[in-house]
Amino acid sequence: MIRILVIDDSAYNRRVVADIIDQSGFAKVAGMARDGEEGLKKAFELRPDLITLDLEMPRMDGFTFLRILMKSLPTPVVVVSSLDDDKNVFKALELGALDFVAKPDQRLSVIAQFQEDLLQKIKVTRQIRMRNIQRRISQEAAIKIAPGVPPAVKPVEHKVRKVELIAIGASTGGPSAIQNIITRLPRDLNAGVMVSQHMPSGFTKAFAERLDRMGNMAVKEAEDGDLIEKGRVYIAPGGKNLLVAKREGKVIAKVEEKTEEDRYIPSVDKLLRSASEVYGPKLIAVVLTGMGNDGREGVMAVKDAGGYVIAESEKTSIVFGMPREAIATRKVDEVVNLEEISREILKFC
Repeated sequence: MIRILVIDDSAYNRRVVADIIDQSGFAKVAGMARDGEEGLKKAFELRPDLITLDLEMPRMDGFTFLRILMKSLPTPVVVVSSLDDDKNVFKALELGALDFVAKPDQRLSVIAQFQEDLLQKIKVTRQIRMRNIQRRISQEAAIKIAPGVPPAVKPVEHKVRKVELIAIGASTGGPSAIQNIITRLPRDLNAGVMVSQHMPSGFTKAFAERLDRMGNMAVKEAEDGDLIEKGRVYIAPGGKNLLVAKREGKVIAKVEEKTEEDRYIPSVDKLLRSASEVYGPKLIAVVLTGMGNDGREGVMAVKDAGGYVIAESEKTSIVFGMPREAIATRKVDEVVNLEEISREILKFC
């Protein structure tokens, strides 16, 4: 049984989360707390396997809680956040939170989706590499630079291959990994970048805006019909699929609603498959940290079309599920630590 500590100042939210956990069959509530201060005491007392955390609370908020917890008792944390806190979610991830779910209201359909999302996050608990989360926190703290000025990537020797698109896929642990890569790429990158990060609707616009502020490249949440241009990054809208298509000789972004067949959303497989059809050998696919096997089929399509495939190494992945599945296809060209992926990309651009 996965033992979970629930921290939220709302009695209603605590009850909803606790009921979902206790009825799951594979997890149980170890304790509940009304604020960060009480939560810290219970975390040290109960030593839970996972913590669900609200951010806006009296006495001690979620951010202070995370700072103290990650230094004193590193534990996987899933943030339960409202759409109004979309920008704060990414600050929490930067402080060490594993992932997040959108806070439910009292509509049954919304609660059902929340239940599905929360249980999916809980199931991955046993696969989490906390040492890699701590490693990322330490690395980011050591890079003391002004916002919008990313660490310089050293010049690299170019390989003989003309690349026009970088397609990146990620799930659990992905936002900080994507940030690591995008903020190290130059403004004049000679290729476009498209990103499919598993994320619910309502949060990807804030994610894109954050990356846009932090790096040199222009970043936006993709819209249907966007022209794919060099030096620009397009983030798949949460809860929808981002694909590549050709229209009147130009390459555009195609945003589609999810279907009943979609196990993961936004789908990495669908992005990679569609990109391989348009770009062929002029495509680099990057599979980052995440649970499940999304990207496996897409990687095979990319390689069959003559593209190049990079997978994040087990050494730096928060969850090695997606990279492991990609590597198992024997279609991956390079397995690289996260901090070296941007350098690997620049060999082709």
